[in-house]
Amino acid sequence: MRGALRRRVAAAAAAAVTLLLAACTAIPTSGPVQQGGDGRVDEPSNIDVLAEGPRPDAAPLEIVESFLVAGSAGFRDDFVVARQYLAGEARAEWQPLAGVVVSGALEFGDLGDGQVQVDVPVVARVDREGRYAEAPAGAESSVTFGLVQDDEGQWRISEAPDGLVVPTDDFEVFFRQTSIYFLSPDETFLVPEQRWLPVKSRETSVVSALLAGPSPWLRDAVHTALPDGVQLKPEAVSVDAEGVAHVGLFTTRTAELLDADRPLLLAQIEQSLLALPGVSSVDVTAGGVSLDGAASLRSGEGPAVAPEVLLDGALVQVGTDGPAPVDGLGPLTVPDPSAPARDEGGTVRVVLSDGRSLVTVPTEDDPGTTLYTGSALSAPSVDRHGYAWTTDVGAGIVAVLASGATGEPAAQAVPVAAPALEGRTVRSVRVSRDGVRVALVSTGDDGVAVHLGAVVRDRHGVPQAIGEVVRVGTPLTAASSVVWFDEATLGVLATEGGESVVHVVPLAGETTTLPRASGLVSLAGGRTPYAATADGTLLRLVGTTWVRVPDVAGVRDPSLPG
Repeated sequence: MRGALRRRVAAAAAAAVTLLLAACTAIPTSGPVQQGGDGRVDEPSNIDVLAEGPRPDAAPLEIVESFLVAGSAGFRDDFVVARQYLAGEARAEWQPLAGVVVSGALEFGDLGDGQVQVDVPVVARVDREGRYAEAPAGAESSVTFGLVQDDEGQWRISEAPDGLVVPTDDFEVFFRQTSIYFLSPDETFLVPEQRWLPVKSRETSVVSALLAGPSPWLRDAVHTALPDGVQLKPEAVSVDAEGVAHVGLFTTRTAELLDADRPLLLAQIEQSLLALPGVSSVDVTAGGVSLDGAASLRSGEGPAVAPEVLLDGALVQVGTDGPAPVDGLGPLTVPDPSAPARDEGGTVRVVLSDGRSLVTVPTEDDPGTTLYTGSALSAPSVDRHGYAWTTDVGAGIVAVLASGATGEPAAQAVPVAAPALEGRTVRSVRVSRDGVRVALVSTGDDGVAVHLGAVVRDRHGVPQAIGEVVRVGTPLTAASSVVWFDEATLGVLATEGGESVVHVVPLAGETTTLPRASGLVSLAGGRTPYAATADGTLLRLVGTTWVRVPDVAGVRDPSLPG
């Protein structure tokens, strides 16, 4: 670098360095989505970061550093102080909320001639709607600020990119992951989409995001009860001392809003707001009319249930008293059974046979049915509509209605198109509890990737296709299977250094890795994840530690609903 002065500022030392980069900068525009920790972080303290205006006779490098600090504190003063560091048109035109770059330690360099360069290790990007995407490992960006001297000889920034660059620690102070809820096609489930929104006025941001609708990847698989053109009036959601969030809706077509499906509309708003700290209830008005009577829809995690495992060729349940037969099941006589799966109600149970056939588990009244035979099938997933999903190396993604799921006989296998994954080989598929979202592991020329997509179904609930997909998690060199830990977090089993590891992959945040357990070979997701080792040990995840389940040995392939 040409300048005489160069300074490296760590995220912790910078305290709250924030600066948004516009899309036209050199920040990468591809890479997996990730999320901080397990996606559940404590709310920030009440400590405010106080911004200071420019100091007299400050050098260009100091001006840029102080501008970034003032930008981080800008949420409390609408960036008034930060704009004091800007000159001319830049003061009016700078858009701090055009996007966020989550960064590592920043490095500053004075290039001379009124130019300061900031080197940014890019951890992730968040767009103006709060959609989080992790950058590839080692991604970097370089941003140059132009400065001029005013009539009094003071340096001010004349060229500043839109947006904020926020060190990781500060990002978790000023932003929070938030779920925005939309409706499943059959209007029985609330389907979440994760966004990272500023902590300040988060209630308003949540409702604004809800009014704007789902992201493109989810749009064709969900809908909303909020009519087009609805706005907030006043333009903010207020929360009173009793924790009541007051939401005023307005549209020029008031009758259309009042005629909307109120129970569903209220269910979306309430579910999206009640998860926020300090909100205990929600009051919604439209055209001066108070709306009440939210629908009771399903969402979130399923009920806590005991895992089922394969033991001596039979499917058994592991309860508090150890392994026990599952009521109502017949003997499992298919060759080499593996990878059991079931729906939440236990109506549908399937296993693989010889790794090539997908079959239903026999019951006292049904000897079992072969649903699909292929060449090499992945562990199945059963959705709430009674469809069993798998992947076949020769045929791609396959879904088939299992006998007894809806009172209908088993149907022919349905190939599920995934145009966005053309050219890739899908190795694992897992449908979420809401039946709308699907997690996939695939391989291609760029290696292994974990994607999130949405299932488009016809009016009978038959899967038709998986539309757009978004990449989640860090690149994993040898991921083999994926499960859902909860509605916003995936578990991915992968191999590193010849040993299996489990990665916790939030749908919007930073991937983490669980402590290693020797010999892991299979993984089951759910409220309490389970795993099995090659020697038949069953493990349960307690916090972030794998704990051996006592009095259980010789088991394979634990499964939980989904």
